[in-house]
Amino acid sequence: MVEMYVKGLTLDPLTQMPVIVLKSKSSDEILPLWVGVFEANSIALELENIKKPRPMTYDLIKNIFDTLDVNVKKVYITDVKSGTFYAKIEISLNGKAHTVDARPSDAINIALRCNAPIYVSNEVFQKIKKEEDEEINLEDLEELIEIKEAI
Repeated sequence: MVEMYVKGLTLDPLTQMPVIVLKSKSSDEILPLWVGVFEANSIALELENIKKPRPMTYDLIKNIFDTLDVNVKKVYITDVKSGTFYAKIEISLNGKAHTVDARPSDAINIALRCNAPIYVSNEVFQKIKKEEDEEINLEDLEELIEIKEAI
């Protein structure tokens, strides 16, 4: 698995849909994930450290985890099928490990709030490289990346 971090958010110039850009902590590998506006907005708020007066959905989840003493160990993107990515959230409760299925955007939102590492399986990168005609270009994506307060 490759440990990643949120490099930034941008808008797809063709679809105007938000894109989360994950970058490897140890290499130049990147992974763009097209997500919904709500999820991207929540990530942007967290990256900018903007707190709302009342808890939003992911803040509520973190509050529940904190109240129940749930520890988020990591989140990881496990697979991609027909352009749809799949993720898992690994948690610990009362010393027992649990794995929860999640959308990548939800898993990333939770990871950011719970200070948990984000991983992408090597198989995901292999599948993406097979499906693409050309390699993802980090420089092109960096030109598009703009972290916004709200998308």
